[in-house]
Amino acid sequence: MKVEIWSDVVCPWCYIGKRRFEAALARFAHRDEVTVEWKSFELDPGAASSPAAEAPDASGYARRLAGKYGTTEAEAEKMLASMTGAAALEGLDFRFDRAVPANTFEAHQLVHLAARHGLQDEMKERLLRAYFTEGAAVGDREVLVRLAAEVGLDAEEVRTALSSQRFAPAVRDEQAEATALGIRGVPFFVLDRRYGVSGAQPADQLLEVLDRAWNEAHPLTVVGSGGDAAACGPDGCAI
Repeated sequence: MKVEIWSDVVCPWCYIGKRRFEAALARFAHRDEVTVEWKSFELDPGAASSPAAEAPDASGYARRLAGKYGTTEAEAEKMLASMTGAAALEGLDFRFDRAVPANTFEAHQLVHLAARHGLQDEMKERLLRAYFTEGAAVGDREVLVRLAAEVGLDAEEVRTALSSQRFAPAVRDEQAEATALGIRGVPFFVLDRRYGVSGAQPADQLLEVLDRAWNEAHPLTVVGSGGDAAACGPDGCAI
């Protein structure tokens, strides 16, 4: 089974959804036969990145959130507290007071490069933790080089790939694919191109969809059920 997950590395529900999906996958009987592929989705393609050297603005995230939803900063703080609580239940430490504004186009390219080396999930996880917990500037190219090196990629290869924008077409193709599939929000899970799950659904629900998709793709074929075969049923057993 193939599971494609569209998400962004600055999307809080994407990080929570990743943990919930991992919990569901851990309980899935056929987990060793599941291939997971992370797909690119930019929440704000026009976002400007702040440099790594810039001091964090503790109230900046709440202020940006309030502006986006047309609410007060106090209401935005409540939203962040709710998300922080939901993240904590999944073992995640969200620090919105450290979050650095970032354009994620190059971060998505980095995930593509990591996939070439079998490190896609490790890279995705490192970027999410860097942004939400550590306050790293994931829109800063040298920060991306450092994070990539930490998961095992070659720093010079990363610099070359980002300078040449080697994976920019791949990122744009995945974003166009999301539009074609009608994906408007993330995380969005697509299972074998048969089922789509929108949002950071609970692990139980994700497991249910995994089971359903698997059973439909691998229907049980019953043999030896006819004739005088000995068996038991609701009315008793054959003698």
